[in-house]
Amino acid sequence: MADLAAAVEKLDWYALRWKLETYHKILKSGCQAEQARLRTAERLTNLLAVLCVVGWRVFWLTMVNRATPDAPAETALTAAEIEVLDRVAAGAAPAPTTTEPERTVSRYLMVIAKLGGYLARGKDPPPGNMVIWRGLTRLADLCLGFELNEPVVGN
Repeated sequence: MADLAAAVEKLDWYALRWKLETYHKILKSGCQAEQARLRTAERLTNLLAVLCVVGWRVFWLTMVNRATPDAPAETALTAAEIEVLDRVAAGAAPAPTTTEPERTVSRYLMVIAKLGGYLARGKDPPPGNMVIWRGLTRLADLCLGFELNEPVVGN
């Protein structure tokens, strides 16, 4: 029985391998970690530490969207990101509705995916990591512009 339990444990580990492979793809393709031309190991280590956090967020958001799409948006996004995405979604909406749209992870990640080039056609698969990566990059730029538009305290 111990051999069976050990074998099942190893199979469970192997089943998680694709997630690790996907995470590394985000680091290589999205974060472009291999393109860094830093001159010291310390600088490269610092860059990789930041990119690991960014890469993990992209991967985590993609997985949260698939595992718990009805979770509140605040579990995955900041208040500033939600506000900017609300403005983006309002500009793209065909017509205003009388009801308040749901504030779920899936709704906001769909807006992020569309920022990244996702077309959201009927038979399209759910948005992937690279689309979420591109969307988050655009969202970061929009949030920066939003912050720069705010009045400076004391002026």
